[in-house]
Amino acid sequence: QVQLVESGGGLVHTGGSLRLSCAASGSILDFNVIAWYRQAPGKQRDMVARIFRGGKTNYAESVKDRSTISRDIGKNAVFLQMNNLKPEDTAAYICSGYTSTTGDYITGQGTQVTVSS
Repeated sequence: QVQLVESGGGLVHTGGSLRLSCAASGSILDFNVIAWYRQAPGKQRDMVARIFRGGKTNYAESVKDRSTISRDIGKNAVFLQMNNLKPEDTAAYICSGYTSTTGDYITGQGTQVTVSS
């Protein structure tokens, strides 16, 4: 089964930037869609951005003007560039992909992003 592994999180100051990576053990084109979610302690998991197999992207309103989701098909990776980070962006960022072939959602372990004020 394909696995997704996130990396790139860390501690940054308000206004800083981070580039998160989601590496797949197989082809990312096997997924209909790959999304970044985030979840802060005690809060629900929210979608941040997603990219469909055909390349279309969607963003949450809270990040759309300062985030970019992209992919490198040859490297089987999806990225989330986040700029002008705010303390409210602090959360575990989780990569999840859906494949209609099996009906499975594959989810990684997450990477922590902490933004200090």
